[in-house]
Parts: sequence; structure tokens; C-alpha cells
Amino acid sequence: MNLSYFIAKRISFSRIGGFSAIIHRIAVGSLAIGIAVSLLAFMILGGFQKTVSDKVYDFTGHYQVQRFTMSNSFEENPFSLQADFVRNYSSIPKIEKVQSFAHKAALIKGDQEVEGVIMKGLGDDFDTLNFQQYLVEGRFLNFPEEGTSNEVVISKYLANRLLLEVGDRIILYFVQNPPRYRRVEVVGIYETLLENFDQKIILGELQTIRNLNGWSSDEVGGLEVFVKENPNDEITRSIEDNLDLDLKLINSENKYLEIFDWLKLLDTNVYVFISLIGFVAIFNMGAILFILIMERTQMIGLLKALGAQDFQIRRIFFWNGMRILGRGLLIGNAIGLGFGLLQDLFRIVPLDPQSYYMSYVPIEWNWPVFIAINLGITLLTALVLWIPVIVISRVNPIQSIRFD
Repeated sequence: MNLSYFIAKRISFSRIGGFSAIIHRIAVGSLAIGIAVSLLAFMILGGFQKTVSDKVYDFTGHYQVQRFTMSNSFEENPFSLQADFVRNYSSIPKIEKVQSFAHKAALIKGDQEVEGVIMKGLGDDFDTLNFQQYLVEGRFLNFPEEGTSNEVVISKYLANRLLLEVGDRIILYFVQNPPRYRRVEVVGIYETLLENFDQKIILGELQTIRNLNGWSSDEVGGLEVFVKENPNDEITRSIEDNLDLDLKLINSENKYLEIFDWLKLLDTNVYVFISLIGFVAIFNMGAILFILIMERTQMIGLLKALGAQDFQIRRIFFWNGMRILGRGLLIGNAIGLGFGLLQDLFRIVPLDPQSYYMSYVPIEWNWPVFIAINLGITLLTALVLWIPVIVISRVNPIQSIRFD
């Protein structure tokens, strides 16, 4: 067995008592807390970013395909479903699904209030199953084979403002020349907790907008494109290469830039936070090892007197530090991953939905990041451990043996 490692085992943890035992516990505790907090910070950050971005993507798709227009209106210029892109998008491997839609400005008249909204018309290709997670009351729209059902789904925010419930009938006044109106039934209430949607958007039938605008049955305002991974330049180019000349591609990250820029800003905050925690934990490790060397000065002098080389004695304290690091990593990972698992399963820590856009702390299991954190802490700590052991070469055997 390696002599340095053997001695390191003999002087660590269960083999020690008194002051050295306290120092070891402080070292293990500081590392464990640093690792646990780092893991939880990335779990929560990843979960928060994924939850918010998924809500945007679920509501708008990763991309929207629309016809070119110089207008800034919410309403789109129509294009036909016979377009080349619609017929050929299935040949693009990264595309998961495509949904048709159109928007139209309207006024909702309740019993006491009038609210300006945007009606989002949906077709029978809409993924109702995926939308169920946002439906808090009632049911989703029916899409009859002919005509319209005159049904809408409104947000919980609008329902509270207009004092509406499922089953109520309301009048939608559409802003056009001449003005038109439709009497519709509220069949469902949704909630995303994102102001961009809850305060503005009601869901209705695409056919209703076609009838109001005088469109043909194969015309739509746009297509929501869902891809199998987060949008990137490669996916964007592959879609753009297949677009008709009169169509344009809109990235949801650019359309809702304020949301995604805010999410990216959170990255910076967490990286600064983690860097400070890592610096403190590693600095503590180096300082504690230095204290242990001072506390073992007599042992160092005795080993030198017996003929031990400086590099052998350095290895003793290096292995001692690595054993502390190993225990700290084990306990820290157990605490961090364990708490993350409890939160993911039981959602024990709630949040204010009005402030955080969700009702509980979300957790994302990003194993490559967890492994990188452990490897990074290990490598940095291993480098730092060599700094305090340099003083061993300056220890005089005679003076150290007399040291008390």
C-alpha cells in the first residue's frame, strides 16, 4: 500500500479526535453545502427556464410561418394551405408538428365590463391533448365538420375581470368595417400565468375568423411550427430553405424577446452566485488543510527525522484533503439530489404565481451539468490543495519536534 495514503487514512476522520475532528467536520460541511447549493441552483434555474419557455412554445410553437406584410397589425394576411411548404414540411426531419392559426382583434362585453382581446383562431389540427395542462376549468373547443360551434376558451385572468364562468354566453365585437359581432359560449378557462397570453388571448375557432374575413376554407393566418429540440441556426435554415417566396419565418424567441432575454439574464446571476459559493468552499478547503498541517507539525518533523522526503509528506496531506473532498462530494450530492427529488415529486416549496409565473419551484434533471459541477469542484480543489502543502518543505525537523 502507498505509505502516504496509509498515513493519511490513519490521521483522518474516525482515527482522530478533538481539534482535528472539528476541523475535518467543518471542511466536509463547507464542501457539502457548496455542492448541494450549486446542484440545487442549476436544478431550479433549469427548471424555471424550461417551464417558462415551454409555456411560450406550447402557446405559439417554436416558429411561426406567416405571409410577408408591411403592417404591424395583430391580424395576418392569409395564405393557402396548398403552399409548397405545407405540402413538403414533413420532409424536414427536425419538425415535429404544424398547427394552423389566425388572430383577430375583438371586444368582450361582460355584464359589467368591456375588455379588448385578441381572438386566436385554431383549427382541427390543434394539439388539444398538450393544452390540457393549462385548462383549469371546463373543456376545450369542439371543431364541427361543418360550420362553427361558437365556443371560446378564455383565460382565468379575463374570467375574473369580467366575472365570467364556464357556460356563460358573451358577445364578441370584432373590429372591422363594417363591425360584426358573435354570441359565443365560454366552454373552458385556461391559465398560463404569463401576462403576454392571459391578459390578451382568447381561443376560438379558425373557421369563425375565416367567415368574418371572407377567407376560403383552405386559407390560414399562419402556421405554428413545433420542432423536436430547441430552436437553433441549423433548424432555422432548414425551414427557411423550404419556405415559399411570399412566406416568412418568425422565431418565438425573437417575437417574445423580453421573456427570453430575462431568462438568459438569470444565467448570469446564477453563474456569479455559483462562482462565489465555489470560491468560498475551495478557499475554506485550502485554509483548513493549512490548519491541519500546523496542527500536525510534530508529526511532520518526526517523519523528516526518520528520513521521509518532502514529496512523501506532501502526499499525506494531499490524500487527506482528497478524502475530505470525497466525503464532502458524497454528502453534498446526497443532500442536493435528495432535496431536488423531493421537490420534483411532492412540490413542497410553493411560489407566488403572480410573481414567478408558476405555483411551485420547478426542477430540471440535467445530468451533464451535475457531472461537470462535481468534476470542476474536484479539479479546482485538487489544485488548491497543493498550495498549503508547500510549507512542509520549510519545516525544520528539530524545531518541529519541540513544537507544542
